[in-house]
Amino acid sequence: MPASSASRPSRSTAQPARKPPGKSASKTAGKAARSAPALPRSVKDKNQPLMDDIRLLGRILGEVIREQEGREAYELVERVRQLSVAFRLKRDAQAGKQMDKLLKGLSGEQTVSVIRAFSYFSHLANIAEDRHHVRRREVHDREGNLQPGSLAYALERLFDAGVRPAEVANTLRHGFVSPVLTAHPTEVQRKSILDAERAIAELVTARDRLHTEREKAANESLIRARVTQLWQTRMLRYSKLTVSDEIENSLSYYHATFLREIPKLYTELEEALPGEDVAPFLRMGQWIGGDRDGNPNVTADTMRQALTRQSELALRHYLTELHELGAELSISLRLAGVTPDMQALAERSPDVNEHRMDEPYRRALTGMYARLAATLHALTGTEALRHAVAPQDPYVTPEELLADLRVIQASLESHHAHALIAPRLKPLIRAVQVFGFHLATLDLRQSSDQHELVVVELLKTARVCDDYAALDETERRALLVDLLNQTRPLRVLGVEYSEKTRGELAIFETARESLARYGREALRHYIISHTEDVSDLLEVQLLLKEVGLLRGTLDGEAVSDLIVVPLFETIADLRNAPGIMRGFYDLPGMAALVRRSGGEQDIMLGYSDSNKDGGVFTSSWELYRAEIALVRLFDELRQQGPLTLRLFHGRGGTVGRGGGPSYQAILAQPPGTVNGQIRLTEQGEVINSKYANPEIGRRNLETLVAATLEATLLHPTKPAPKAFMEAAQALSDTSFAAYRGLVYDTPGFADFFFAATPIREIAELNIGSRPASRKATRAIEDLRAIPWGFSWGQSRITLPGWCGFGSGIDSFLGQDKAGREEKLTLLKRMYKQWPFFRTLLSNLDMVLAKADLDIARRYLELVEDKRLGKRIFGAIEAEFSRTEAALALITGEADRLAANPALARSIEHRFPYIDPLNHLQVELMRRYRAIPAEKRAEDPRLERVQRGIHLSINGIAAGLRNTG
Repeated sequence: MPASSASRPSRSTAQPARKPPGKSASKTAGKAARSAPALPRSVKDKNQPLMDDIRLLGRILGEVIREQEGREAYELVERVRQLSVAFRLKRDAQAGKQMDKLLKGLSGEQTVSVIRAFSYFSHLANIAEDRHHVRRREVHDREGNLQPGSLAYALERLFDAGVRPAEVANTLRHGFVSPVLTAHPTEVQRKSILDAERAIAELVTARDRLHTEREKAANESLIRARVTQLWQTRMLRYSKLTVSDEIENSLSYYHATFLREIPKLYTELEEALPGEDVAPFLRMGQWIGGDRDGNPNVTADTMRQALTRQSELALRHYLTELHELGAELSISLRLAGVTPDMQALAERSPDVNEHRMDEPYRRALTGMYARLAATLHALTGTEALRHAVAPQDPYVTPEELLADLRVIQASLESHHAHALIAPRLKPLIRAVQVFGFHLATLDLRQSSDQHELVVVELLKTARVCDDYAALDETERRALLVDLLNQTRPLRVLGVEYSEKTRGELAIFETARESLARYGREALRHYIISHTEDVSDLLEVQLLLKEVGLLRGTLDGEAVSDLIVVPLFETIADLRNAPGIMRGFYDLPGMAALVRRSGGEQDIMLGYSDSNKDGGVFTSSWELYRAEIALVRLFDELRQQGPLTLRLFHGRGGTVGRGGGPSYQAILAQPPGTVNGQIRLTEQGEVINSKYANPEIGRRNLETLVAATLEATLLHPTKPAPKAFMEAAQALSDTSFAAYRGLVYDTPGFADFFFAATPIREIAELNIGSRPASRKATRAIEDLRAIPWGFSWGQSRITLPGWCGFGSGIDSFLGQDKAGREEKLTLLKRMYKQWPFFRTLLSNLDMVLAKADLDIARRYLELVEDKRLGKRIFGAIEAEFSRTEAALALITGEADRLAANPALARSIEHRFPYIDPLNHLQVELMRRYRAIPAEKRAEDPRLERVQRGIHLSINGIAAGLRNTG
């Protein structure tokens, strides 16, 4: 921001205590984001480096704006900043009116300039906060203060509890922890912007190591260059984001973080478990290029492209590391010996350069480089950057490359060169173990109704069944099992199948080819969205059989190459999940098929759609209940033979989509649900905030591992008392009724949503390859959960993260004074003693703090039916107030974020700079919607107004750090 944006510390956001329940909602709503407690002096001192970084970056941004746009533009931005800070932190109503008048009077060019300024300040503030987070962790590490969520903290707890290192290693040997990067329909960042911001982050990090003024001045000059680059780089895409763009965006995180930081995490584990073999349990997953649920742009070609690019990235990383190893391992036979295997590896190398004849490691690495270059060409069709000798004799499997690397390791160990292993060779060995030639496991996903269409056509064409769709569930199961017990294919030679059927079968055929090409870990899971019955699983098994991914018969020795994964999304699906899985495993031969195929059953649980369907409390509760029931079922199934249950959590970025701190979420899982196994999705801006910074990325990965170990070996959760379970069920019932009553049963609610949030504009943006809605309707049922949550976040209502809870508590407590006190005492016990309930309320606290109904009220201007807008917003406001009051009643904390000073600090620093973006977004949406649709193509104002709206969405998303 401009120079003075950080020239003075922000004032505290402390506010008087909340008004007691029963006061007018309009008096209490909208204060959450201004209710963080004042930070004590000791905290302010700790935060001084953060303030210094924000001040520096804000000053540089201001100087760049003045240089690029002129003093008048700079002073305009500064004036907006001053008014916004006065309005938010000083509660100066007059400043708010002045800012409103000023913003409404801006020209199109001025509006875009102001939006860009505040958006980039949010981006730069994120960089400063990330650096400070790492800085504080480093301080804690130096002082020996182990932090919850760190690997060191988890291992100390385990060892103190009597868990031996061998037990930890054994858990990891049988464990599977996998964050899965998914394409985000509301992703707003361009890769060019991300790359420039990574460069700035590295320079900010470097400042902590500088001592002289000359060094700092040089560093500042480099930061200014990158900020100038940002200002002159287009923040938006001119064309719609493609799947290829999404693939490249996701791969940038592997290059920046995963390929180097994951090996470091393994090294930390090895050092903590001396003498124990740490198996490669932590692996990355991808949906991008394989997730075609509702995305017609994902095809067999994009799937092939995703796998090829993943492989290329991994192999090029290995080639670079081999080249660097060659430079480092300059050991001469005249000075140190080698093992016979090492000598043989050198002799097999085609490198006959006379200058390296006494350097066996270099000769061997040159040969290995040539083999890996040939592998790169064979798997991806691309060429290595350098060649000492011609590519030849490609490695067929990663294990062959690993064997050669271990020959080098063994030789160095046996000839007093152990110190040369740790810097590069050991991380490379671990990287090959983890990433193979495939980089990450690509999940395939499609909706059950699409599989049904293919099966209908196949069966009708083969004259097996004229109308499969008309069969009831019992008839479908019987037919599908019978077909799975037959050896003949269903496809008829010479028949021209529909484009839909050809496209779907091409996916399965490409999967078979890709497994042979890239290895078993390249593809493991086939996920079925909207799994509503057993036949949905059987249909996919039949399609696997059709292309040879399932071989044999159910009554014989059938084996499947992929794990068929049901995804239970809605409230009804979650309730039916245990029954569906029991029905599936009760089928003759099904349990034996799964056991022969590896004995693993992944089950995916959908947080987003269940929340949109039933509200945050009911969604959380039904997920909890489904997990308990599934664990019980698989405990029974394991009595007949080995079978691993792995729950796959479809979490989004916001609380309304299952977000919130991963550490607490994993520890709050029901007993027995983790057991060393967990997958969870990472989406959109959450990927950027967690993994763009390498150090932050490693800490987040470390948190997943730490939580998994604690949840598995310390059993932090016990079966909840019956009274807790009954109370949660009652709360779910009342919360569900309140949520559904407002969102689905209130006349005009959908019209309000489409008018008072930017959902209409988001649907038109170039920020995702997937449509915002599954169908061409305005029904909330058809809207995708991600843009649903994203839109509420943009308008600062954040409704999916809290709606229904306040009314649920009110109804649960009732009006009887004695009964009310008894029930409130029970709720307080639940909060203190039950991790599930405590984590849920902590997440509610966070999402309420990020809401701002004063800002949200501005969006009412966009609702043409003023009576409708007032009525719906009044209902939202009242529910918000009830939820705040209920949370304070149970936790005893009247202020938001009393237990989360880090987030309170973040809100204090950044929210005054997000507010203007919201004000301008409303104004631009008003201008945009005022242009009749039929005249937009010829209206010269349109492009500038659209660009401003897009920029405001980008800035707000960056400022809030989690969107949909």
